[in-house]
Amino acid sequence: MKKRIGSYPRVRTEGGGRGVVSQAGGVLLVETIRKTGLDRAISAALAPWRKSRAVHDPGKILLDVALAVALGGDCLADVGMLRAEPAVFGPVASDPTVSRLIDTLASGGKRALAAIRTARAEVREHVWTLAGEKAPDADGQVVVDLDGVLVIAHSEKQDAAATWKKTFGHHPLMGFVDHGQGGSGEPVAGLLRPGNAGSNTAADHIEAAQLALKQLPKKYRRGRQTLIRTDSGGGTHEFVDWLAARGRWLSYSVGMTITDAIHQAVLKVPASAWTVAVEPGGHIRDGAWVAELDGDCLKGWPKGMRLIVRKERPHPGAQLRFTDADGMRLTCFATNTTHTPIAALELRHRQRARAEDRIRAARATGLRNLPLHDMAQNQIWLEIVQIALDLLAWMPMLALTGKPRLWEPRRLRLRLFSTAAQLVTTGRRRILRLAHHWPWSGVITEALARLEALPNPG
Repeated sequence: MKKRIGSYPRVRTEGGGRGVVSQAGGVLLVETIRKTGLDRAISAALAPWRKSRAVHDPGKILLDVALAVALGGDCLADVGMLRAEPAVFGPVASDPTVSRLIDTLASGGKRALAAIRTARAEVREHVWTLAGEKAPDADGQVVVDLDGVLVIAHSEKQDAAATWKKTFGHHPLMGFVDHGQGGSGEPVAGLLRPGNAGSNTAADHIEAAQLALKQLPKKYRRGRQTLIRTDSGGGTHEFVDWLAARGRWLSYSVGMTITDAIHQAVLKVPASAWTVAVEPGGHIRDGAWVAELDGDCLKGWPKGMRLIVRKERPHPGAQLRFTDADGMRLTCFATNTTHTPIAALELRHRQRARAEDRIRAARATGLRNLPLHDMAQNQIWLEIVQIALDLLAWMPMLALTGKPRLWEPRRLRLRLFSTAAQLVTTGRRRILRLAHHWPWSGVITEALARLEALPNPG
């Protein structure tokens, strides 16, 4: 009978192994970059910042940092894990070269940011065309969610300040295109703000909405087919007026603060005017009802605005607020969508909660902290984070099906990107042989086959 010396087998380690590639699943992101033409677009956009006789292309450097962030990195130095695998990721610049490029782009200000954003917008339109029925505009409408994110700073950084949650850091305002229940979402706006920036600042919401619209194909930059959703932070006169302005004609679904006038109007709604709320499958939402308000509550707001309120039994343990009534939790939102039942409109607005999933993914992809000191540098970092999130949204949209398409970044890294492989060179070809016993090797090979079947850019 053998004695047990532990729960795990003892493995001896030694250096000197050859032909082994770590993070081999990252080839999915590399192939996504190649097929979407993102490398060419970023390189062309950053060409003015390339110095004469420079060895490394600025576009390739920026994409390398974005790849490192997509694979789990959270600082510029993490690009070193790409540098260790030149057979998969190509030549990677040194840490000082990467830092100098970030400083150069930061000094470029709005011109550098505009170049990066324009390239992303061009590639985004091409990606949506490649995706076809899987694209977020497949049904003829695009939904953009705006929401704020608190990023904690653990050291003194430019514009870091006390936040409304009594923490210390920054308060960026982000925008995401919703891919619906069958997908995730992709970032289209990232406005870096001081930590003490207000949640109801209309000027910031307008600027974030403008950034988001510029990322969409031209046909969606105005008109009812584009829906802007926000929480109560966007429920200001200035922002709603901007959304509904003549010539812009955007659709909106904006959360509203329960004022005393709205509270009194809710108390006057007869029982027969309440409609049961519904769930995505058309089932009744237990303990929730919706009604539409009119009268004095709409005075001073844009013409055609509808005010819809929901009352719902609070969850066990939840405390009621002063604005609640009859033991029911009250929430309210405004919209300009007509000819749609209020229960369907309330469900559409409630699905804005998917933006919280996008924020969670952003925190796991470089937005847990801002690693640099200057505000301009961290704005470039925020653009890098958005490129990484773009890749993590485009790759599943183009190459994954079923449950894997819904995997968030942490799961993609654990199951796909962290896969090890053996690099075999035969003739002029390089072949990655994935581990046969790895449960998700089939997912990787099938995804690569779908990417390879796509037409080459240009």
